[in-house]
Amino acid sequence: MKTKIFVSFTCYLFFILNLSAQPRQELVEVMVSPNHADWTYALGEQAEFSISVFRNNVPLDGIEIQYAIQPDPGYRTLKIWDEGTRTLKNNSTKIKAKKFTEPGFLRCTATVKVDGKEYSSYTTVGFAPDKIQPTTTLPEDFEAFWNKGKEELDKVPMNAVLTLMPERCTDKVDVYHVQLDNIKGKIYGILTKPKKAGKYPAILHVPGAGIRPYYGEIDEAAEGFISFTIGIHGIPVNLDQSVYDALGKGALGGYQTFNLDDRDSAYYRRVYLGCVRAVDFIESVDGFNGEDIAVTGGSQGGALSIVTAGLDDRIDYLAAFYPALSDMTGFLHGRAGGWPQIFMDDFTNKPEKIEVSKYYDVVNFARFVKVPGWYSWGYNDNVCPPASTYSAYNVLTAPKELHLFQKTQHWTYPEQQELRKEWLFTKLKK
Repeated sequence: MKTKIFVSFTCYLFFILNLSAQPRQELVEVMVSPNHADWTYALGEQAEFSISVFRNNVPLDGIEIQYAIQPDPGYRTLKIWDEGTRTLKNNSTKIKAKKFTEPGFLRCTATVKVDGKEYSSYTTVGFAPDKIQPTTTLPEDFEAFWNKGKEELDKVPMNAVLTLMPERCTDKVDVYHVQLDNIKGKIYGILTKPKKAGKYPAILHVPGAGIRPYYGEIDEAAEGFISFTIGIHGIPVNLDQSVYDALGKGALGGYQTFNLDDRDSAYYRRVYLGCVRAVDFIESVDGFNGEDIAVTGGSQGGALSIVTAGLDDRIDYLAAFYPALSDMTGFLHGRAGGWPQIFMDDFTNKPEKIEVSKYYDVVNFARFVKVPGWYSWGYNDNVCPPASTYSAYNVLTAPKELHLFQKTQHWTYPEQQELRKEWLFTKLKK
């Protein structure tokens, strides 16, 4: 029963993880504002939150709100430090949290009922986030394990099959469905490349969680890049949506924890090595300049960007939004672990699964990244909690830059997407 509940829950999360736009506007807005403009505090400081409620942009007064303050729980549950009710006076109320003495994140949630409907919002603040250290550890044979995997992959012929997709091509761009042989089974993707003869840099797009079709980056190719977008599940990426929906509700539901008690059979072994195979393919594409490759993605794709750069020295740049699979053991140490937020129940909280997770944790790949990286996330992300993403970021020794958009949850502003695009294009074209 616990397994069924876990699988159902993760299928629901696939929908959440695919959201990239801001959430819709609600009639009533609950505003939770910290007293530090950058939402960041030193250790030992007290955060104070101001809570206001607006309807049609007009502040409400004299209504009761419920509040709760606790360490950032992601979408799970951690101990609540303080909770209660307050009545708004002069359009707001203020709540002080107790001092936070360890690097981490604290969340204040406020809830109100208006005309019988409940509205809620939260704000998460950071305490010395640049000092957060991972809870996971690096296995002694980590490098040997993955070197062996890459050696096995090298023995598998790529056998690339490219199928032109005339219906998607433009006057400037050719689009192909691509099939490659992987360590086990296949890997599929969409290649977009300029029609004009020349030598171009390349961008590998690695996907967020879920099962879906892909369409490729036609606009990117039109601007002078070879672009390759992959799926990770060993199935073609140009099928009808109903196929992916059925797989998500069935055979691939909860894939992220498949075989987590066996490091040689864990689901992500084939996925991580498949990203290396995607780089193999890029190097074979006619028109690639032979030198410049970037990798990018968000959530699971953010994780795979770091993993690929950590595994493959042919990657020159990486850009990652809120990398998942980071510091997955966090909940074992009283703070939110990275998506898929496991080690909270009897299904996953087993010594062998905890040990295997270390071979797949993004933190441990981040230790081996040597190329410049661009990163972005928000403090309010409850899917890839900021303590987990900082755990990976803080161990990076390569050149790095972090673009914080504190308010964002598991979505991005258009400005973030533009910043990433500008950074990648500038690096690859210089």
